[in-house]
Amino acid sequence: MEEKKEQENLTPATEPAEQEPREVVSWYIPQEGNREIVSCYVQDKPLPNNAWQQAAAAEKKHRAKWVWVFVICVAVLVGVVVGGGFLFDIFPGGETGGASAAAGDDGNASSIIQITPSDSDTTIPAYQGDASVRLNCDTQRGEELTIQQVYAKVNPSVVTVVAEQSQGASVGTGVIMTEDGYIVTNAHVISGGKSCMIALYNGATYTAQLVGFDEEQDIAVLKAEAAGLTAASFGDSDQAVVGDTVYAIGNPLGVELRGTLTNGIISAINRDVTVEGKVMTLIQTNAALNNGNSGGPLINAYGQVIGINTLKMSSPAVSDSENATVEGIGFALPVSSVCFVVNDLIAFGEFHGIPSVGVTIITADNGDGTTHVEAYSVQEGFGAAAAGMQEGDIIVAADGQSVSTTSDLMRVRRTHTVGDTMTLTVVRDGGRMDLPIVLQARE
Repeated sequence: MEEKKEQENLTPATEPAEQEPREVVSWYIPQEGNREIVSCYVQDKPLPNNAWQQAAAAEKKHRAKWVWVFVICVAVLVGVVVGGGFLFDIFPGGETGGASAAAGDDGNASSIIQITPSDSDTTIPAYQGDASVRLNCDTQRGEELTIQQVYAKVNPSVVTVVAEQSQGASVGTGVIMTEDGYIVTNAHVISGGKSCMIALYNGATYTAQLVGFDEEQDIAVLKAEAAGLTAASFGDSDQAVVGDTVYAIGNPLGVELRGTLTNGIISAINRDVTVEGKVMTLIQTNAALNNGNSGGPLINAYGQVIGINTLKMSSPAVSDSENATVEGIGFALPVSSVCFVVNDLIAFGEFHGIPSVGVTIITADNGDGTTHVEAYSVQEGFGAAAAGMQEGDIIVAADGQSVSTTSDLMRVRRTHTVGDTMTLTVVRDGGRMDLPIVLQARE
């Protein structure tokens, strides 16, 4: 039988020089040796001390204008960070593996904007999440949409996120996950925040509470007390291939340009990028991403969110021809890895790790146009081995759902968190059996 083999990866800033009193929004000082130079972003005139209180009062009166009054001048430097991990080891070259980083590319990210605080003091009021709420990736795509249809579909699901800081506010983007107000964004957008508000595309505003966040994974979940919001459709990023058309919607340079749509293609998938010794496996795109896009959606041609925009590369504009400005290199966290983090944050308020079965699987051709999933190897110390799974077992169902490709199996996997029991139905020597497998965290 011809086999399709696949692999998934398991997975001090210093203050600017003294200036006249102006509000510092954020700054980034590159490490020695980096070519990137990012200016300190400041506001020419300090905001009044009670600006945030005024904004809250305006929100209570349903005056959306607070957003423009409070943050129209705020330019926030965003960029950032973090890796993923997966459930099954799947050999490269098949349905979900896709293209990998180019040969010889060491993923050096010396010119990546990185402003995630290392010692966050986030005191946004907490919200206890509902463990039954899950982020699910839809493997069905539907019909391809025009760019106008994509914008009309997704823009109502994109929000402006404003987090009050000790100095000023940070501004980013978020994606509505549920109609009752669960919102996904980057952790660095809200990190260090004292309180948080979100603004819809139509100007309506809500106070947001913090369900949970993980700076290592750079994901945060917010909750607004709302109803009837337009939830985004989340797609399966494992189906993405290089060359696919993608779109980004966000708030580049703050709220003044909110709701900006840019387009491009997927430049690379499973791109390993190293930042401060940590490897992030990301989707690379040439869709324009700028300061303020962090936490916003990377969208496929079917109007599905397949990534959370989080990072860009940058270099200074210089006059000599030997140092060209970096253009069109942005990155997004794949939704297929983000879902584990989001579901843990909602259920527990913290991330427990990627749930792993502990088995390497392959999709094998039956010779009649159909396929099956087979256990190629079983790792000791994980749930599959403890449940008695053996090499060569054919997996025909997961939690009662039919399985014929690795994508089928991974779709079920995404509904679980660490500690859950996932039941795999296998065929061995003509016999059929159910194996209850406790999912464990894989580093």
